[in-house]
Amino acid sequence: MKNNKFYKKPLSNIYKKPSVFSEVTSQILYGEKFKILSKNKNWIRIKVLFDKYIGYIENKNYTDSYKPTHKVSILKTSIFDKLKKRTKYFLPFSSKVLIIQENKNFIEFEKNRWIKKKDIKRIDYIEKDYIKILKLFLKTRYIWGGKTYEGIDCSAILQLLYYYNNKFYPRDTKDQIKYSKSNIKKKKFRKGDLIFWKGHVAICIDDKKLIHAYGPEKKVIIMSINKTLVKINSTAKLKIKKISSIKY
Repeated sequence: MKNNKFYKKPLSNIYKKPSVFSEVTSQILYGEKFKILSKNKNWIRIKVLFDKYIGYIENKNYTDSYKPTHKVSILKTSIFDKLKKRTKYFLPFSSKVLIIQENKNFIEFEKNRWIKKKDIKRIDYIEKDYIKILKLFLKTRYIWGGKTYEGIDCSAILQLLYYYNNKFYPRDTKDQIKYSKSNIKKKKFRKGDLIFWKGHVAICIDDKKLIHAYGPEKKVIIMSINKTLVKINSTAKLKIKKISSIKY
């Protein structure tokens, strides 16, 4: 039986177990496609079809059929009501929406729910300037399992680069290390290099600086590459496991 579904709320936590008190391992975004593996009255066990990620979400807020045409291209876009009055809700970066109707400045993506036209791109749009995407998340707080403006972890920033550009990339750092091609013998860093440690990843924005969601700083931050290497080695006793590069 075909049971592919599409999530239809701005975001939801994905839990390790069917309980809101369980560990949050990731999140699912508006318009994201998933498969139901099992369900009961309150919870469904899902597999996210983009990256095969498995976990639990509450058994609500999804639909059977959906063909998104556009995606959110900024950190978060405000949702407006039928009178074009701003609500307290947002759609996060890379949410996938279907345009129902549009006017000069807005598009309707659900009945009486609108967002600004300037905040979206076509679903097949490719953003070649990945630094632009990375910098959207500067100062966003660090949250384990997060992948939105409300909070994000190190591996989610990297995965979102690929998700936004319709390319596969794993969710967790341990799987990203396995998936990425190695270039560990490099002596000099350059823009686009990925530096992996056990449980952590950072992205070089040039030959001297990197960006990462860094737990000790509790936010997404730009730091000196050399100082970061020294700090991670001295505080966490971790050496570099792999160096790779962004390719999409």
